[in-house]
Amino acid sequence: MLRGLGAEVVEVRKPEQLDGLDGLVIPGGESTAFMRLMRLYGLDEALRGFERPIFGTCAGMIVLDRDHLGLGDFRVRRNAFGRQVASFETDLDLGHGDEPLRAVFIRAPWLEEVGPEVEVLAEVDGRPVLARQGRILVAAFHPELTDDTRVHEIFLNAVREESSVRA
Repeated sequence: MLRGLGAEVVEVRKPEQLDGLDGLVIPGGESTAFMRLMRLYGLDEALRGFERPIFGTCAGMIVLDRDHLGLGDFRVRRNAFGRQVASFETDLDLGHGDEPLRAVFIRAPWLEEVGPEVEVLAEVDGRPVLARQGRILVAAFHPELTDDTRVHEIFLNAVREESSVRA
């Protein structure tokens, strides 16, 4: 999705690979495994020192919360919508009269608590599922599983804005 929007994408597995990056995506997957591997390789501390925009989707949202890396002022409830069999798709209202955003939720979390600096961008049944706090963008769903690029564009705009500020 990011390549299709013109971004140069590289895979990060070790702390030194963060050097020179303008932004970082922490994808969906298994948050417990992510945290274990990040600790093992020292990536957890490196991420705490990474000062560029970060986009966390699903499990990526979980590892950014207060109880894990502590980069976002929010608390996440894992598997909030239910187990794998409760996975679903729905349309999200992004406001501003925009076309609804189709979202794919797979064993998805939601934001259980948000701090005062967190801007909720979309909800499902009153539960925040898309939000940003400064340089951090989080989605409880998998925006890469649809053809809609708007969420990735929000992230890339933050990267461009941050890059121009540094320049």
